[in-house]
Amino acid sequence: MLRTLSIRNILLIKRLDLSFTSGLGVLTGETGSGKSILLDALSLAVGARADSDLIREGTDQSIITAEFEILDTSRINLILSKHGISVEQNFVLRRVVSMDGRSRAFIDDQAVSVALLRQIGDLLVEVHGQLEAHGLLDPSTHRNLVDAYGDYGELLGTVSAAFKTWVAAVNNFEKANANIEKTTKEHEFLQHAIDELSLLDPKQNEEHELASKRNFLMNAEKSIGSLQEVFKEFDQGNGIESTLRSILQKVTKIANAGGSQFDNAVASLDRALLETNEAISELERISAVIDLDPQKLEEIEERLFKLRALARKHNVEVEKLPILLSEMLEQVSVLTNGSSNLQNLSEEVERTKGVYRSFANKLSHERNVAITKLDSAVTIELAPLKLEAASFHTRLVVLNENDWNEFGVESIAFEVKTNPNTATGPIQKVASGGELARITLALKVVLANAYAIPTVIFDEVDSGIGGAAAAAVGERLSSLAKHSQILLVTHSPQVAARGTTHFQISKTINKTGNITLVEELVGNSRIEEIARMLSGADITAAARAAAVSLLDSNYRIGGGK
Repeated sequence: MLRTLSIRNILLIKRLDLSFTSGLGVLTGETGSGKSILLDALSLAVGARADSDLIREGTDQSIITAEFEILDTSRINLILSKHGISVEQNFVLRRVVSMDGRSRAFIDDQAVSVALLRQIGDLLVEVHGQLEAHGLLDPSTHRNLVDAYGDYGELLGTVSAAFKTWVAAVNNFEKANANIEKTTKEHEFLQHAIDELSLLDPKQNEEHELASKRNFLMNAEKSIGSLQEVFKEFDQGNGIESTLRSILQKVTKIANAGGSQFDNAVASLDRALLETNEAISELERISAVIDLDPQKLEEIEERLFKLRALARKHNVEVEKLPILLSEMLEQVSVLTNGSSNLQNLSEEVERTKGVYRSFANKLSHERNVAITKLDSAVTIELAPLKLEAASFHTRLVVLNENDWNEFGVESIAFEVKTNPNTATGPIQKVASGGELARITLALKVVLANAYAIPTVIFDEVDSGIGGAAAAAVGERLSSLAKHSQILLVTHSPQVAARGTTHFQISKTINKTGNITLVEELVGNSRIEEIARMLSGADITAAARAAAVSLLDSNYRIGGGK
């Protein structure tokens, strides 16, 4: 429900802070006092289209803040979670409108799009007036309302799941069919490419391995030449090994005669001879490994260049050639086996379509049952609201197969007949402003248990009626207020007396111009306002007595202050 409404710089309102409670809240005041401004401001807070003409003269922006208290925020948070936002039971919607026409929206001080604000606002507030109706009379909501009234949610879920399964089967068939058509057109190219790739038979990581071998072999000839020079150095004279061995023998003889002081020298020469022999052996091993066969290098280069050329041809990396071959083979396999597979997919489409249609037909039956009850209940409610000749009708329109959806095979539209001799037509077009508001009220009463919006606003739903009809409107508004918070702009004293809270809206003039004031009425001030509504500017004792009687009657049925 709406807890507080804060308005800054909206037309005649410079600064206004209001608090609301549950139940039926009535707003009264003379024509032109500014009652509609409050509704315009609240509509802005919940996402209505912004108009810079609403900004108070002499200011550069308007700010409207609405605080709500919602016990079950699951539906709201389901939507907000897609935007990384969540709210607690108490949260705030805020709208800032600038003179340049720009508008900013916030949910709990987090900036959001106006579209998101409106989406959340639609779950919080419904506005019903003589010239417009949001939510309940929006044709796109009629199906939801009938389904909520019918209370067959499990069947709805089954239909939705069957539709999605059917759509998935259709997508699989269309994808396979498209692949076959594409593959058929490319078959000749594919077969040539497969033959070319298969002949080359590319391997994973082959480019790197071939490049490494090629680099090694390209440098092999230089390496062999250098090694031969090294071996010549080893073999000059008697050779390094023979020279070291001869020196070692001579130093050993000296050491035998000269004592231990030559031991280190002998050990060093011995190590030098050993290391030299090992070095020569390693160089000889490397020399034997190096393959100087020029044909081998040519073979490696030829294969490497073929792989790279083929990769360029198909605009892929060399490493992706094996994958490309596998994909092409799979495409040809689809073409080869496609006819039988396509037939299976086509049969699956028909099977899942049949399942969906079967459940959709059950849903259509349940909707017809619900519609019969709904039309009767709403029509009964119209009579006490001074619409005795009117009747309510819900029309099911069977959709073309292309328009079937997860909600079934029909669309739903509310229609009304205002007189026995007139044709039935769309509710918004056939009913006049006053009739529209009362038809809406009747529909809301019937749907109260199935479809309760936290806050519902009626703007002069009692326009043009009085006496028993006005009393009937008040009674039904009081009944609705048990399910939703109701805010009502009214000129009817019978209806106003039904309010659990009562706000008087007035216009006054100060140094800066006209301003709108809002005062919550209790006790004698409320009696005076209802008396004014009964008798006009000159309030009589009889009018006061009638006001007291109306309020006392309201107290007896459990409302008012």
